Amino acid sequence: MSYSGPEKRKNPRADGRFIVSYRVMESNGNNDITQTKNLSLGGMLLTTNCPFSPGTNLALEIRLPFDPNSIMLIGKVLESKEITRDVIYDTRLVFLAVDERHRKVIGETVGYYLKNKKG
Repeated sequence: MSYSGPEKRKNPRADGRFIVSYRVMESNGNNDITQTKNLSLGGMLLTTNCPFSPGTNLALEIRLPFDPNSIMLIGKVLESKEITRDVIYDTRLVFLAVDERHRKVIGETVGYYLKNKKG
């Protein structure tokens, strides 16, 4: 079921599958690797293998096509919704701080995907 109400997001989201490595900020645990479902200047939606409580900070490392280097970000979990029981969760994040260079790369990526989306 898709949402047909007014758009509340400040930043447009581009559908795109980008590889992301993530871990809980406060832990020394291993990184997990997944991919995004969509990306904007303000945040992303990614699939995770466990649920996260809203407010959890994740250290993120993402690779985008317009930068040879990976981008390090911190994202705060807004919501983690079960998609496949005990296996797959859609986790929505808002970025806490993005420096200008990374903002530019994310903006170029989102702009490119929005301009070239089929439909």
